[in-house]
Amino acid sequence: MGDNLGGGNPDWMSRVPEELLDVPLWNLAIPGSHDSMAFCLDVSSPVLKSEPWLLRLTDRLFPCWTRPCIYRWSTTQQSVLRYQCELGVRFLDLRIARKPAGGGRLFFAHGIYTLMTVKEALEELALWLDAHPKEIIIISCSHFESLTDEDHVQLVEFILSLFSRKLCVSQDVPTLRSCWSGGQQVIVSYDNQQMEQQHPELWPKIPYWYADSPNPQRVIAYLEEQKRHGRPVGFYVSGLNLTEDALYIFLHPFQNLKTMTTKAILPLLRWTAEQRPGLEGGGVNIMCCDFVGLSRFCSIVIDLNFKLLKAAAGTSSGTQSQPG
Repeated sequence: MGDNLGGGNPDWMSRVPEELLDVPLWNLAIPGSHDSMAFCLDVSSPVLKSEPWLLRLTDRLFPCWTRPCIYRWSTTQQSVLRYQCELGVRFLDLRIARKPAGGGRLFFAHGIYTLMTVKEALEELALWLDAHPKEIIIISCSHFESLTDEDHVQLVEFILSLFSRKLCVSQDVPTLRSCWSGGQQVIVSYDNQQMEQQHPELWPKIPYWYADSPNPQRVIAYLEEQKRHGRPVGFYVSGLNLTEDALYIFLHPFQNLKTMTTKAILPLLRWTAEQRPGLEGGGVNIMCCDFVGLSRFCSIVIDLNFKLLKAAAGTSSGTQSQPG
């Protein structure tokens, strides 16, 4: 399934073995990108209103210093959604915001706002899905910085119109086979309870296990502790993304999130390769990473699904060898 050369995996779901086609998608290992749209941040835009007041004050007084700094530490990806999907990403973390002086258009945000609008990004994704009819994308819409009720209504109407019959409704238990048979390619998680309850096409918020640490060993320890408590029944995310704090930035003035991620990626990838998907023993589901194109992350996650095949073969063999 995965590309062992570390290249692209544009159609990996279409090549999943027959034995896994009826496995619920929340029991498969699925690569995702953390803060998927934070590759086109607008360094001229103001800091988000939800950021700490001291940072917002500093931004008003010294924007020529704060915004480049925020840009360096808030950029989490390096390519458009189409290319992320070509790598094998099937979960997109979309943090939506209303941009001041944005003319009513919706953008994305991570510390500061993006240059690309929600409409532009989702239309690009829809075109990619048309060219890859057996690939299923899970879209997580969240945060909704400064959105009004009317913004939510218009955004949901746009999503439902754009993806239309490609949408998998939330009452379903989605498998690759069931999605293919219904022509369904999109699962939309929408972190607004009112809108979710009004539209069966929208799925509830997907839990995201997130360590909030710049230390890869602490990230691994956190994820292991979460696993000991048991995984959620449906979709959930294991976040491999690192998070800097003010002290880390002060002590590493010439770094950025990309260099921090590059230095820490090997232990995170080793841990990832040791995991297995499924409900048993804290099995993983969606796994998210920053800068998904820097490593074999997507291929490693995709190849975890072969462990389900080995487990099934072992169970079958054990059953057949039992005396009658």
